[in-house]
Amino acid sequence: MLIVLLLDGARSDVFDAPFAERALPELARLRDEGGLHEITTVFPSVTGPAYAPFLLGRHPAPIGLPGLRWFDRERTRCRLPPYCRSYLGSEMRHVDGDLDPEAPTLFELAASRFTAMSMIGRGAHGRDRLGRDPRLLWRIARTHVRGDARAWLDIDALVSSLARSHIDRHRPDVSFVALLGLDKVSHATGHHSPNARAALDALDAFVGQLRCDLERANRWDDTSLWIVSDHGHSPVRAHDDLAAAVRGLGHRVLAHPWVFTPRADVAVMVSGNAMAHLYLEPARRAKPWWPALRGRWSGLAGALLDRPAVDIIVLPHGTRRFEVRSRAGTAFVERDGSRFAYRPASGDPLGLGEPPPLDGVEAHDASRGTNYPDALVQIASLCGTPRAGDIIVSAAPGWDFRARYEPIPHVSTHGALHREHMLVPLLVNRATARPPRRTVDVMPS
Repeated sequence: MLIVLLLDGARSDVFDAPFAERALPELARLRDEGGLHEITTVFPSVTGPAYAPFLLGRHPAPIGLPGLRWFDRERTRCRLPPYCRSYLGSEMRHVDGDLDPEAPTLFELAASRFTAMSMIGRGAHGRDRLGRDPRLLWRIARTHVRGDARAWLDIDALVSSLARSHIDRHRPDVSFVALLGLDKVSHATGHHSPNARAALDALDAFVGQLRCDLERANRWDDTSLWIVSDHGHSPVRAHDDLAAAVRGLGHRVLAHPWVFTPRADVAVMVSGNAMAHLYLEPARRAKPWWPALRGRWSGLAGALLDRPAVDIIVLPHGTRRFEVRSRAGTAFVERDGSRFAYRPASGDPLGLGEPPPLDGVEAHDASRGTNYPDALVQIASLCGTPRAGDIIVSAAPGWDFRARYEPIPHVSTHGALHREHMLVPLLVNRATARPPRRTVDVMPS
């Protein structure tokens, strides 16, 4: 039996201080028996798309989820104006349908399954899928609209109780339980706040109860328990309204929540809120690449990099070649099958020097200690896909890209390519056969 507990929004160092204080005894016990690993998540490092590695074993963009918000240039899924998605709210129901039907989920592969509070649930139905009950949905919606971050911990407590009961009674082969409270309170009060610590204490108690149930039923020795995270967190000093900034440059902008903008020439789709896709000339039905856009849009690209909030922009030249710009210069990421090349042009924006072409393992290990872990693979996996933007923007540490419209004012954020967002924990109760590197390694194992 496999149980995956997703602690939404847990940075890779989330357990360090409590373990040093000899707190979280049940989690420390797992670490001692199995192991605690630091692995890289996906770009964008945001809830929903970043669940795909655990449930499908794939990077999210190639199977249809380029971000929490995206614009459907080809009108393949969003057939009516304004032709865009936001998985915050009622459109969350479209996530399963937006996924590539040829990519099976863990729930479709397992003989029996259970999932709770997962944005991805294809293959789980009825009592096997907790989170679609109207009463629970109403409670979640009310909590979100009120901006009551602390109340998310109460929702976690309810979900934990119901999940524990279901696992004990029905014994599914695979269980995936997402606990959202840590992410919500991190946004509201910081990743190391007392509320965040309360979320960890609750997880420790839940793990202890699960273990007790399984030991009592003589099933613990046959159970793999994995605690994972989809993204990290970092403090926000200031908010930059990216949609307003592009509008201030003279463009007609389509952006959430005001998406009915006639004759828009830029669609700004923010995720996390520390990354964004910009779709240029959205009336085009076929995806243009940067060489065809450069003449008209070079000024916008330059203006974005002039903003303190912007760390990196990526300009896709095609499905396998991507221009990376920062204030440290320009370089190209190129993909040739399973190998990745990094070619500095006028600087070294990713801090990698000039390595020879690398395979996926080498690319990960070469970048692990930089500010942008696994950047080559992540950029290539996201930026050449049909649903990705024409300019992909990653925020500088201390910034995000939405100054308004958040029920919970953010003091901490995620979504970007930098290490505080990209490095997450993997805590297991059995030793792994080899060192894990990425969240996409978890499901295939």
